[in-house]
Amino acid sequence: MSESPSDPEVVLRRLEWTVIRRLDGLLHGDYRTLFRGFGLDLADLREYQYHDDVRHIDWNVTARLATPYVREYHEDRDLTAWFLLDLSPSLDFGSGAVRKRGVASDLVAVLARLLSRHGNRVGAIFYGDRVETVIAAKSGRRHVLHILHAMQARPERTHSDATDLAVLLRAAFALMRRRSLVFIVSDFISTPGWAEHLARLAMRHEVVAVRLFDPMEMALPDLGLVPVQDAETGEQLTVDTHDRRFRKRFADVVEQRDKALRASFRQAGVDALELSTDDDLLDAMLRFADLRKRRSQRAGGGMLPGHIEATHELPVA
Repeated sequence: MSESPSDPEVVLRRLEWTVIRRLDGLLHGDYRTLFRGFGLDLADLREYQYHDDVRHIDWNVTARLATPYVREYHEDRDLTAWFLLDLSPSLDFGSGAVRKRGVASDLVAVLARLLSRHGNRVGAIFYGDRVETVIAAKSGRRHVLHILHAMQARPERTHSDATDLAVLLRAAFALMRRRSLVFIVSDFISTPGWAEHLARLAMRHEVVAVRLFDPMEMALPDLGLVPVQDAETGEQLTVDTHDRRFRKRFADVVEQRDKALRASFRQAGVDALELSTDDDLLDAMLRFADLRKRRSQRAGGGMLPGHIEATHELPVA
């Protein structure tokens, strides 16, 4: 019997060869550029000493005591990562051969395998129009295949209630008691009100937002009269994409939504990876690694927050 290209084992084997193997060479096995909080737990606080890493300064304690204090960490190999997966009907859209759900599946496979093969545990929470499935965090390749199978076996829905990501984020906050690495994989097409729950989640966990999109969601081509359907509600209408003013209004709405979305990520203090259905996954992973590396370097550049910089200086030799 021939193997199906959508079989979880076939999918994972393909990604191990085309993405993970090449990442190993390009990142030289240093996945701390991807997982900044990898394997560290807070052990103690002490006064700053010359040559200490300024990234470990605890600014709250420093401001309160008027003396620089740093956090000391010990290595904890038992990292837990969670994937919060938005599998609402809009994820089944794709203007080309690849749909957003397929991109989500490949990304989860790569990240989960990278984490699990280092002995870390990965879990997943599935959301449709409610929280539907919770897969407990475990390690190992077999467990990654279990998550992939659950994603692929979930039936498509032609319509549902409007997506409300606040429901997913609230459920995740209640479920994940221990500090974890959290990937929120969604197109973030949702009713308003989820941003405050994202910020709350990011106060306890290290959170990465993975925003999925299709090129046609960003700019309408000139195709004349086109029937469209709301993937969430099933509502249908016909739009005239030949109308230049309509395409301009559409572009303006997209731009405003993008600005609001990025502002929400920035205010919550989470890193964001934007991933299109026509992206090369390896290139996207390298782009993300570069983003994390540059952000880590800026954090270690010695810049003090403004309310401290005006009155306190770090000790000098």
